[in-house]
Amino acid sequence: MSVRLVGDIGGTNARFALWRNGVLHEIGVLRTIDYPTPAAAIREYLTRRGVSLESLSTVCLACAGPVGGDQFEFTNNPWRLSQKDFVRELGLQRLLLINDFEAMALGMTRLEQTDRVTIQPGAGDPASPRLVIGPGTGLGVAALLPEAGGRWRALPGEGGHACLPIGSEREANLWRLLHRELGHVKAEAVISGGGLLRLYRACCELDGVMPVLNTPMAVTEAALRGEQQAVAVLEQFCVWLGRVVGDAVLTFGARGGVYLAGGVVPHFAEFFGRSGFLAALCDKGDSRAYFADVPVWLVTAPYPGLEGAGVALEQLARG
Repeated sequence: MSVRLVGDIGGTNARFALWRNGVLHEIGVLRTIDYPTPAAAIREYLTRRGVSLESLSTVCLACAGPVGGDQFEFTNNPWRLSQKDFVRELGLQRLLLINDFEAMALGMTRLEQTDRVTIQPGAGDPASPRLVIGPGTGLGVAALLPEAGGRWRALPGEGGHACLPIGSEREANLWRLLHRELGHVKAEAVISGGGLLRLYRACCELDGVMPVLNTPMAVTEAALRGEQQAVAVLEQFCVWLGRVVGDAVLTFGARGGVYLAGGVVPHFAEFFGRSGFLAALCDKGDSRAYFADVPVWLVTAPYPGLEGAGVALEQLARG
């Protein structure tokens, strides 16, 4: 039997599943650091599932980074991939390589109501694009464009590498510290898992406080316990995410709605809902009214990237 496999490969984890009749089966998650190549990870996944390599015919991989040409270099992990070599090594009929947030965006088309939490209600404009953005190991950004017949086309970008916006004097002071460390201060330097820890250290330096937390999760947990410095840091993270999202809504004309995806924000969803995120999102001077009816959803579905990779396979089959 011909087997189709989908994968969603980020900076930390590689998620795989078998795609049968439009449904994910046998989902498995492997750490990228444990395998030298994506082909090695796929071999391990198949072995664990009792699936022979010879039965594998088609693979769709959603990968963090810009896709183009034969050679692909992952943005936030050390893997590299030659599409020709990959197909030959695994004996495939077809490899479809797409950007991870292109897959994430396509995954939004399969969400159920229970897979998202409303942060801002709104009717949205059904003829306008929708923004898909989310902090994880990096910051992914894509748009969903409505097409005829109720279909959607995903438009991936590299918005995480755009400049971090500054909206207050404190943010300007934090930016100076970040610039001293990094040079170019891109959005994902702060709006990501590792960025939260970097922001914590910058806030401690600015406030003259000795940093005592060493991981992003430690910062989050301290904030949820009510520790003052950590609360302020997590609040600033939410505000900066709001500024980035607001800029992206204006850039894409995404009045159809905003999906907040990625693995970071769901860890503090309740805190996020009462944070300054929405105020910062709309803090665009005389363009504030642009956001009045734009719905914002926090995505809680466990594997939207894998779902989107499956949608991409279906689109490929339809030509």
